[in-house]
Amino acid sequence: MSELLFKQNIDLISVTELRRKAVNSQLDLKKKNALGQYMTPANIASFMVSLFPKPDSEKIRLLDPGAGVGSLTSAFVDRFCNSCSNLTVELTAYEIDSIMQDYLRENLSLCKILANQENCNFSWELLNKDFVHESTRIIASVDSLWQDDVEKFSHCIMNPPYKKILSSSQHRLSLRTVGIETVNLYSAFVALAVIRLQEKGYLVAIIPRSFCNGPYYKPFRELILKKTAIKRIHLFNSRNKAFKEDKVLQENIIIVLKKDDKQGDVLISTSTDDTFSDINILNYSFGNIVKEFDKELFIRIPTSLSYKIELSDNFKSSFTDIGVSISTGPVVDFRMKKHLKHIPEKGTVPLLYPCHCKKEGLVWPIENGKKPNAIMDNSDTQKWLYPNGFYTVVRRFSSKEEKHRIVASVVEPKLFNDVAKIGLENHLNVYHENKKPLSENLARGLAVYLNSNIVDKYFRSFIGHTQVNATDLKLIKYPSRKILFKLGEWAKTIPVLTYEMIDKKMDSISK
Repeated sequence: MSELLFKQNIDLISVTELRRKAVNSQLDLKKKNALGQYMTPANIASFMVSLFPKPDSEKIRLLDPGAGVGSLTSAFVDRFCNSCSNLTVELTAYEIDSIMQDYLRENLSLCKILANQENCNFSWELLNKDFVHESTRIIASVDSLWQDDVEKFSHCIMNPPYKKILSSSQHRLSLRTVGIETVNLYSAFVALAVIRLQEKGYLVAIIPRSFCNGPYYKPFRELILKKTAIKRIHLFNSRNKAFKEDKVLQENIIIVLKKDDKQGDVLISTSTDDTFSDINILNYSFGNIVKEFDKELFIRIPTSLSYKIELSDNFKSSFTDIGVSISTGPVVDFRMKKHLKHIPEKGTVPLLYPCHCKKEGLVWPIENGKKPNAIMDNSDTQKWLYPNGFYTVVRRFSSKEEKHRIVASVVEPKLFNDVAKIGLENHLNVYHENKKPLSENLARGLAVYLNSNIVDKYFRSFIGHTQVNATDLKLIKYPSRKILFKLGEWAKTIPVLTYEMIDKKMDSISK
């Protein structure tokens, strides 16, 4: 069957892609989610392989953990056996799904035929073992974490499973035996693969970018920054394009790491989607990826637009420099359920949810909506209410249809018939001055700035998750209070602000 396919000039990548789609349609959705299985489309696999440099040896020892049907390995063999004669590729592949194993064996047989046709050698070992448990067993069997007698690979390519691991799980316990502390299978796979790479070995992986920030992934960031050099990061501008068949909304990146190499500049490339038709590549010094004095070791992914804020002298202020505080809305609705009212009535004050905050401005009340519009003003609720006035609010969660991650609105006191207090629900982030209103110009100026495209790109450069937390907003650089006031004065003269107007105005001050 395999020989017949090649006689018909059906190429390895196409055959593997057909099998991937066939398997994907057969997989049980619950099992798929349980295992974190999202198989790699052919165009992404080929792009990932293109990021490996030309091998400096005639022998490659390739690791493919979680091999699936072999999409990544097939792309690897296709590229290197077509471009390098007399090459030997020895593969170690891990796959625990019995359905995938059958297709994988067929594809590995095709890899061998292709290699032979191109005067190369290809051999493989397929392990029906859990990669985490088996790798920790191998590593723990030697005296030291980094001893040379740990099985070493020259290359690793992976699309690891995406699944949280509980602190009490067997995976977490296994990882701790070799000094790895992490919270997701994808980062566990990368950490273990790094250990199992030889000196100067390369790893290319497509993974969520959630590891780039936050306290839970700090030990993982420490490991990869200590043991590898980041060579390249590719970012998809649309977060739902990499695995669109599986409707994955997690924002993914492709990262290239080199073991035990000196860290230098990093190539950052972007494309709108997985066609890579509009790819853009820029070179950044490592100091722009990990800040010199950043104890949290956040990994930033700058782009040409986000870099404007880093370069401009007009964006040097912190949130404290401009005299504001940032908090989540104090009203936690499920704790105050008995005080909430869908229709405003005597004894209530307005309650604002994210649904009331549109990019065009506030809409309140929303009749026949799912959320309450008011909260009782009494002794039980008073400490959770703010004085009525101007505030800038940002939704903590943006929908996939939103152009921007940050969506800011201005709370205007005149909307509420001069009531003394208002309620701000916990799914909003609130800019205030010590729990008191902002000046109108400052509130409007902040909203203009936060809704701009350069802030959206800057925010995405160091925040990988899809929600917007108050802590994240505190990390942003801001214009001076004087500039924000001027932006607010300008905004008051525009009846309906559009993103295009905001971006044009921001361009004038970011140069």
